[in-house]
Amino acid sequence: MPPQPQIMVDLQFEQYMPDPDLDTIAKLISQDPGLAGALLKLVNSPHFGLANKIGSIQRAVNLLGSRSIINLINAQSIKGEMSDETIVTLNRFWDTAQDVAMTCLTLAKRTGIQAADEAYTLGLFHDCGVPLMLKRFPDYMQVLEDAYAKASEHTRVVDTENRAFNTNHSVVGYFTAKSWRLPEHISAAIANHHNALSIFREDASRNTQSQLKNLLAVLKMAEHICASYRVLGNQSVDHEWQVVGPLVLDYVGLSEYDFENLKQNIRELGGH
Repeated sequence: MPPQPQIMVDLQFEQYMPDPDLDTIAKLISQDPGLAGALLKLVNSPHFGLANKIGSIQRAVNLLGSRSIINLINAQSIKGEMSDETIVTLNRFWDTAQDVAMTCLTLAKRTGIQAADEAYTLGLFHDCGVPLMLKRFPDYMQVLEDAYAKASEHTRVVDTENRAFNTNHSVVGYFTAKSWRLPEHISAAIANHHNALSIFREDASRNTQSQLKNLLAVLKMAEHICASYRVLGNQSVDHEWQVVGPLVLDYVGLSEYDFENLKQNIRELGGH
């Protein structure tokens, strides 16, 4: 996945400082799914022999140290140029990825139903298949807009993509997350983030998917609050949330009124 150009500039500036600041580097890397994915792939590789896979960018940066991080940054920076047109198109993806990640972090802290760092990681990576689909299919954004427009109780966003391309950004995102060696439950949430309706409709007495439901509940609320349906889907109405929203709020234990207040509060915090 191509890194966001301005993030690379800021990171390279930081690496030339006499004493590079790991907190600053972690914050910058956390804003870019491509860099963050490369970082987590490295730290979760067998070379490090960690007992448990890491989903936190801050922890990964602290473990690797500035020298390894700088090598990673330099490797990413020589992966090729992007056209101005592609950069403009991908700005829609980068902007919403950052917004959703920060909103997931806030929601996780306020609801207490998911670890905050894992919620942030999911928010950042959930649509990581989008720029890869765009790279492979030049008309992908038009199909994605059509997919958001047709979302309903009987048609998932990914169904429209499947008909056009025989694959979709959730599937591509899942395999990308696997290649980055993200924890399995985060990869599963990426794979299922447009399959939330069937997951939340399942018998509530079955606890086998509680971790997946926790992650998806935070993510679906965050996507709605950040208006992904408008930023990525170019729609005025969030058709997907209209269907899955009531089930998510019931699972979390929030009334519609409470969620509207929470949504307004978070949007004010984010400057929306």
